[in-house]
Amino acid sequence: MLFQVDPGSSVPLGDQIAASVRGAIADGTVGAGERLPAARELAGSLGVNVHTVLRGYQRLKEEGLIELRRGRGAVVTGTTSPARARLGETAARLITEARQLGLSDEEIVGVVRVGLNGR
Repeated sequence: MLFQVDPGSSVPLGDQIAASVRGAIADGTVGAGERLPAARELAGSLGVNVHTVLRGYQRLKEEGLIELRRGRGAVVTGTTSPARARLGETAARLITEARQLGLSDEEIVGVVRVGLNGR
């Protein structure tokens, strides 16, 4: 799996790392049960702080895409589907764009609610 980050991007590096994993799940490059690189190893190869990688991994855990296990590292969950990963990637892009427009978290949630009510 190829990880790429752009330090000049307005998207935080941890979010870029999470997006790389979401993309790999969405296109089938990485499947359920597969281990992701160790945070320290990935940080070294990308030239970023290990905490940056851990933030990206934590975000994926919160989305239910990976499990973080002591001694085993980060593992793609068995319930992960490419469609769910694509949805997560779409949501991340929405949030990034909304924040670039200056919207608060509450305003972003409001935009999503309006979208739900319109259906």
